[in-house]
Parts: sequence; structure tokens; C-alpha cells
Amino acid sequence: MSLSVTPATLALLRLSSQGILPTSTSPDPGPVDVVRSLTALQGQDLPGALWSIGLRAPGSTRANVEAAFNSGAIVRSWPMRGTLHVTAAEDLGWMLSLTSERMYKSLATRHRQLEITTSDVGQVRELSLALLEQPGGRASRDQLFAEFEQAGQGTKAQRGYHFLLLLCLEGTLVQGPINTAAGNGNTQYFVSAASWLKEPRVLAREQALAEWVLRYFRSHGPATIKDFQWWTQLTLKDINIGLDQVKGQLETIECNGVEYWLAPETAELPGGRLPGARSVLLLPGFDEFLLGYTDRSASLAPHHAPLTVPGGNGMFKATVVAGGRVAGTWRKAQGAAEKQRQLAGVVLPELFHELTLNQRKALEKAARGYAQFLTP
Repeated sequence: MSLSVTPATLALLRLSSQGILPTSTSPDPGPVDVVRSLTALQGQDLPGALWSIGLRAPGSTRANVEAAFNSGAIVRSWPMRGTLHVTAAEDLGWMLSLTSERMYKSLATRHRQLEITTSDVGQVRELSLALLEQPGGRASRDQLFAEFEQAGQGTKAQRGYHFLLLLCLEGTLVQGPINTAAGNGNTQYFVSAASWLKEPRVLAREQALAEWVLRYFRSHGPATIKDFQWWTQLTLKDINIGLDQVKGQLETIECNGVEYWLAPETAELPGGRLPGARSVLLLPGFDEFLLGYTDRSASLAPHHAPLTVPGGNGMFKATVVAGGRVAGTWRKAQGAAEKQRQLAGVVLPELFHELTLNQRKALEKAARGYAQFLTP
């Protein structure tokens, strides 16, 4: 019989399994270790993705995380849900082998609306690779769009975006080094996947399914099969093929009558003192702590959801998380007018309720940690 836990315990266990408040005595992970552990982390907002990695790699700075991109160890692409994610370079190929076909089908109607044909994709593929064969071997989004436009391939109304998406889905392009020429360093160059992904792992389909199931539940558990199905958009049949191979390496617990899968070491934590009950954290928007699950109620109260995702438009604000629960939002402070409300000179919180004195001190410590991460 599985151990029964409360939603509050689910949230604290996820802080541990996701490496936000790890309980392991092993050396602190670096940025690449963090990405490998999570397998994939949502990354449409690059500065937020950098902080998602950095907060799980104690002592790292933004420059350290950027260096992992610049070295080719981690990359950004669209491996699932038609959404940008960060992955280890060696993992991207086998993930796309499981998901790309379903993503192609889901995008077919939109591509007909945009009048994107197979011939069009072939043309922009040739243009992209020709551009990347020039010295430097990299190109910005604007440079690629300029090439497409010059050849008569319009890029307005998201047509250019979908060209890049398709070229990444098929494994032609990938987003690699940080584009420092853009000024703020908040974009990446596109590079040839064939040349940039140095040692791609090639897995048989059943092996890939088993690995993805195991790595997700180890890094995101406690989580449900429904959570994993939403996260990857894999079919239930494929998920069960993977789960059947690895269920002996996982444990289950129960919460409100629902079964959750997780790593054995995470399942042991409720027997002692759970980490994180007194923690106050600053998580970026789109962090896996919320976005790794279709049911976020363990960490996000329903009445706070509209404050975290205004208008339900899918744009998640950065969150203040106290004891595993979202207690407010925050943003990077801008300008002298906000100076009096800033924490550590960079963080402007908008709390949903008052914090205790100890929580306030913990929040200030978290703000200092974020400021240190931004230090060049």
C-alpha cells in the first residue's frame, strides 16, 4: 500500500527532486548537470531559463550558464509541445525522434494557413545551411529572416517563426551560443545541428521511452502519468511501454486518492524532516516547479492562479514561493522610481499576503542570491 501524503508534502518533495532544495550530500551540480537531471526545462524566456538553471547550481552566475550554451553542452530547441525547452545537447535528437511526428501533425493546419509547403521548407533549409557555411557558422534570427525574405519567402505573421520551428524539428537547426551582439544577451544564434551536436545519443524507440519516463519521474516526482503525458504529449500507449520497463526503479505515493510516481530516495523523505518548509524562493516565470505538471494545485492556490498567469494567457510571472506554495510574484526592478521597494537592488516583489519576519529575511537572502547570479 502506497504512503498517503498531503498536497503540501507533494510540493516540498518536488523542491527536492527538482534540485531546487536538494537533500543529496553529493557535490553541488553545475549548469550542465542541472539540465541533464531535469532532461528538459521550459525555455521560451531565455533570461528566465538561465535563472532556472542557475538557482539549481549553487554558486553559479549567469556567465557560467551562458558558457554552457557557448560550449555546446546545452542547447535550446522545440523538443515537445511546440514550446522552447533547454536540453543537454546529446539528448535532443532522441527526444525529437519521439515527439516530432506528432508536432508536425498538430501544426499542419497552421502551416496551411501560412501557405508553407514542403518546397518552401526545402528552400529555407538550403538558404539556412548556406548562410551557416560562411565564416563563424552561426546566424541570428534576423539574419536568417533577411535571407528568407531576399529569396521571396515572407516571414511576417509568424511565417518566419514557423520556418525556424520546422527546421529545428527536423534536426537541421538548433539554438546554440548566446548572441552577445544583440546587446542584452537575451537571444541565441542558430547553428547547424549536425555540426553543433557533437555526440548525439541514438536510442531505440523503446529504450528512449523508458529513459524519458524514468528521468521525468526521478527529476519531477511526485508526478502523475497524466502530468507526464501533458508534459511530453506522448501517447498513453508509449508512456506505458516506457513505464513497464522502469517501474521497478520507481516508487509510488498517494495524495487525495491519486497515484504519484517518484524516485525511491524522494519517497523516503516524508519519513524524516522535509526540506523547504521554511524556505522562501525566487523562481522565474515558466520554471519547471509549476510548468512541469498539468495539475499545479499543490503549489498554486486556485485563487492565486489569475495573479500568476494574468488572463490565463499562458504567460507565467516569476513567483515568490514560500514553503512550497506560491506566495507572490516578482520582477526585476527597473529605474530609480522603484528603488525604495527593491530587494538587493534588483528584485521587486508583489506579495499575495504578509510574510513573517523570518520569511522576509529568507526573501531578502533569495534576492541577494539572484543579484549574485547576475554579477558579471
